[in-house]
This record gives sequence, structure tokens and C-alpha cells, in this order.
Amino acid sequence: MEAESRRSAAQIREHYEIEKELAARLRGGTAEQRKQLYGQVYDEMYRRIPHHPMLTRKVSPAERAVLISAQMEFLTRFIAKDTTYLEVGAGDCALTFEVAKRVRKAIGVEVSAEIPLADQRPRNFELVLSDGTSIPVPAASVDVVYSHQLMEHLHPEDARVQLVNLNRSLRRGGVYLCLTPNRLTGPHDISRGFDTVATGLHLHEYTNAELFDLLHSCGFEPLMLYNSLRGHTFRIPTRPLLAIESWLMRQPAERAAALLSRPLLRNLINNCRVVAVKARMA
Repeated sequence: MEAESRRSAAQIREHYEIEKELAARLRGGTAEQRKQLYGQVYDEMYRRIPHHPMLTRKVSPAERAVLISAQMEFLTRFIAKDTTYLEVGAGDCALTFEVAKRVRKAIGVEVSAEIPLADQRPRNFELVLSDGTSIPVPAASVDVVYSHQLMEHLHPEDARVQLVNLNRSLRRGGVYLCLTPNRLTGPHDISRGFDTVATGLHLHEYTNAELFDLLHSCGFEPLMLYNSLRGHTFRIPTRPLLAIESWLMRQPAERAAALLSRPLLRNLINNCRVVAVKARMA
């Protein structure tokens, strides 16, 4: 948000128009075309939008440590010394490296071999390259899979393919931990303020109910929800939360928006982490 405040209205509008154009290209591509398009689209976006916050915002070591600590507070309840951990969409792999200190093996899945922190790579870390949906590790070789702000960037068809591949990578009883923004409090991409649903490179934003249906169809059961408040993470009852979502979706748009502007309800809906247990091969 700080980086956004330094941009002019014209720059934000330019960003929106370019990202919407690129997103339409991805949405209209075939499954085969998208394997190449993801990398091409993001490269083009950063080239055409030099004022993009991802290029201009500098994250200090202290800020990075806070972000990693917040995620570790959630992850530590699922990992142990004998865990094989896999992070899909690992980015600079800073979190994966931190997890590596506490597990047997840590795997980062990315579309590029260029990771900024390569010189800090732990011995028990492996970088695996993907075309965006593939998870090229042996079947049933992973205990815990994690993705953070990834699902919304995938075409819905590709999200399903990736989930099937993640299911294949997990041992029976292994868990997939997924954090993605909720559609009811969106859009969460550059189209916020311009459109009522995401039209930028968040190709699809999900409600928790939609995500549950998708995960179940890909071989995950049971499905659980966790949330956090003041730095503490806790499991929340699934049925009441999904009932609240369903009730909000039946409200007039203005009333739903007013209700979701309340911090407590917004946090309850938007900050859920889905924990999906592998029950079967999809």
C-alpha cells in the first residue's frame, strides 16, 4: 500500500489497463499456450510497468523477517524433523530456507531457476522447476505442501491440474496448506476500485466454499480452516464459516460490502488458511 500511495492516479490506471490486457491473453489461451504464456505475461508486465510496486518497493531485512515469522507461526504445527516439505510458488525461497532448518528436506517449486538467495541455499534444499502446473517430484514423496497467494494467479483449469499433481506428490495423510484471498472481500489485484470482480492477473479468486469443492474433487478430505488473531493461529469451525459466506452471498451487493468492511468479519472471511488432507489419488 505504501508503494501505491507514491503512484499517481494515471500510473495506477495505466497499470490496470495493461494488467487487464495481459490477463485476458492468459484467460483466452489454451492449456498448452498457457505453459509459455505465464512467464511471458509477467515478463511483459514488468517491462511495460516500470513503476510496478514489485519493482519499486524495497523490503527491508526486518520486514522480511516479520513476514517469514508470521508464516512460520502457522507452519510449525504441521512440520517435524522427519518432514519432507514442498512449497509451490516459492519465490525467492526465503521461507523455504527457514523451514529447511526444521525438516528433513525442503523443496521449492518455481518456474525459474533464478532465485535471489541462491548463495544461502541449505544442504537439505532442492529447487524443482515447473511449467506452472507440474509438480515434478516422485509420487507419495512429500508430507506437507504449502502455497501462499498462488492459487488466484492460476487459470481455473490449471489450478485443478496443479492440485491433482500436488495430491499425487503427497503421501496418504499428507497435508496441503493453502492461503489465497477470498473473492467476497475482493478484488485483491489491481482491478480493485475499477471492477467488482478480479480482472487483472488474479485469474480467479475463490470463496472458501468454492475452494473446498475444488479440493474435494481433487482427492482431499477432510478439509479444515485456520485463522489468526493478534499473531495466534487457531482452527475455526468449518460449517458456521461456510454458512456465513453463503448468507453474505445472498445479500444485496451494497449490504454485503458494508458488512465486510467491518474488520472482525473481514478478517474472519479473508484470512482463512485451508488445510486439506490427502485421502485418495485424484
